[in-house]
Amino acid sequence: MVYKNRKSSPAEEKAKKTAGRVFEPEEIDTTILKIIPYEYPESRITSELTTDEFTCLCPFSGLPDFARITIRYIPAKKLIELKSLKYYLYAFRNVRIYNEHAVNKILKDLVEVLDPREMEITGEFTSRGGITNKVSKKYLKA
Repeated sequence: MVYKNRKSSPAEEKAKKTAGRVFEPEEIDTTILKIIPYEYPESRITSELTTDEFTCLCPFSGLPDFARITIRYIPAKKLIELKSLKYYLYAFRNVRIYNEHAVNKILKDLVEVLDPREMEITGEFTSRGGITNKVSKKYLKA
């Protein structure tokens, strides 16, 4: 069913700006990311968010890379709003970026927005030429 009169949200529009042409990583609009105040900052919890729907483009071939992205973090005062995270990750869809750079960029952007106590991003990229690639990057607040 097609929803002809459906209006896109501003976050959805920002995420979809990469549709139709190839973009560079720095063109991803991080203002898509929204936060929620964490009401229990004295409580050290671990939040783990996972998606199997991450895609980006190989810088050499332009072919799509698919990955499971796992975000684990211990919040300080902020939580990520999940719909905004979905749109942020969607924005990588037509971005030419190495797997390792994608994981580093996601970590950098999320640390900037959330200022967590700890965070780890893992990207498990699907097989290409019989080789899989699993990339992890950690952040520990000083």
